[in-house]
Amino acid sequence: MDISVPIGNGIFNFRSGVILIDENRVLLHKKEHDTFWALPGGRVSMFESSSETAVRELKEEIGVDVVVERLLWHTENFFPFGEKKFHEVADYYLVRLQDSHSIYRGEGEFKGVEGDEVLIYKWVNILDLPETELYPKFLRKDLRDLPEHPVFLTINQMKEFG
Repeated sequence: MDISVPIGNGIFNFRSGVILIDENRVLLHKKEHDTFWALPGGRVSMFESSSETAVRELKEEIGVDVVVERLLWHTENFFPFGEKKFHEVADYYLVRLQDSHSIYRGEGEFKGVEGDEVLIYKWVNILDLPETELYPKFLRKDLRDLPEHPVFLTINQMKEFG
């Protein structure tokens, strides 16, 4: 059971984000009909650590095995999506593939799955992130210079979207 709880007119999520870097590229994904990108990952399940979630999500969505290297960011994010307001706690992990894999050679978009939904994946040059519609927004800049130690961030996007 994923930790995603409706409370009043909002939703509380606990999520893990996965940062997979190949030279100067980072792997992003989006739902098939979304206009914006995010880091791969998903909701943490009850009694699962957030690092276990990072490993599970990439295995489920694109069939690759990853090893968690370290936690980069722990965030508390407030944002609207659709008609709902979200309060999301997320851990973002730097990972590496367990074995050499053809995923590193990809240049175009490729598909993954999340339940019944199609996910679109692509490698994006880290220098192109400022012009990429990537959320949370801090990633557009901060993925270019990864922190040496975990960083806690509070992000309030409620005012940006009215």
